[in-house]
Amino acid sequence: MDPVNSLIGVAALAWTTQIALGWLQINRFNRALASLSSSGRVRIGRSAGRFKPRVILALAVSDEGRITGNFVMKGFTVFSSPYSEERLTGSMMNEIRPEALFPANKSLQEALALAISNKR
Repeated sequence: MDPVNSLIGVAALAWTTQIALGWLQINRFNRALASLSSSGRVRIGRSAGRFKPRVILALAVSDEGRITGNFVMKGFTVFSSPYSEERLTGSMMNEIRPEALFPANKSLQEALALAISNKR
């Protein structure tokens, strides 16, 4: 096998692996979102940015405005998985201040502010 064919084979293998890992990440997100939707209305926010890790935050909100569940996904890679941010659970939507909850994480502040404002 000549070097060009080897390079094409390695590139095809890397591309296939990326597709498979991306599919797994989407499945993890969808499962977390499905379990969250049973807890109330779901609001989603995400941070912006091209060259920094993005943050996706989903909140489940009761009819009274209390957060009944949440999950956060952040990172550059397909290996990021959803985790719960316990400081948000049980809080009232109108009492949350993103800057006070996450003073050192601007991306998480931005995602939370978007989820709270619920812009459509």
